[in-house]
Amino acid sequence: MQETTRIDYAQLEERLGYQFAKPALLDRALTHSSAMQELKAASADDAASEYLSKDNERLEFLGDAVLELLASEYLLAAFPEWSEGQLSKSRARIVNAGSLEEAARRLKLGEHLRLGRGEEKTGGREKPALLADAFEAVIAAIYLDGGLGAARVALRNVLFEQALEERGESIADSDRKSALQEFLQARGRPSAEYRLAGQSGPDHQKTFLIEVWVNGECMASGEGSTKKEAEQRAARSALERLEQMKAKD
Repeated sequence: MQETTRIDYAQLEERLGYQFAKPALLDRALTHSSAMQELKAASADDAASEYLSKDNERLEFLGDAVLELLASEYLLAAFPEWSEGQLSKSRARIVNAGSLEEAARRLKLGEHLRLGRGEEKTGGREKPALLADAFEAVIAAIYLDGGLGAARVALRNVLFEQALEERGESIADSDRKSALQEFLQARGRPSAEYRLAGQSGPDHQKTFLIEVWVNGECMASGEGSTKKEAEQRAARSALERLEQMKAKD
């Protein structure tokens, strides 16, 4: 690999919080299939041709598996009280294409991608799917270069903690409505009903009050800047109350 390429990756490695022992892995992770023919044609020696014959698609496959495993591990440790359903849904939110794209943009992966001319002309560096795929490939490269521990640290720094911070309520409370529903169904009780009990504040900064009713009884209420957020908080309070009632039985 040329020294200029290695220098170009220094800032990316700094953002990742990881320095590659084998920088060729990172280079491969950032090589899109559209670049292959042009890279092969431009290569003058056989060694480089063999190296450049690999794009990042196989690394994407591996990265997806590493993400699933480490996201599961992270959520199990962060939310020991959650059910399997809550963990599964939250993992899906953290590792979905949108989250991976956001992480890729924070890392500025688009600036480092190797693309073919056609992909370059059509804005490939900004394409959400391409960025998400590149992020998976980079995580696989870290795993292959430094092992599971290195991938774990990198993901915590560039994806998992941001997901919790940016979506705080939606990740931590995202499945409270589902959890309440599962709790009620398991006991043969009717589904919860959410009612708007009030709202206050100017249009650009409203606060909503939502009540959750179960079988004609108001179990709890919650406030939020959106109706959805208020519903989640109401569901959380109702679930806590029901679990306390269950413990006393």
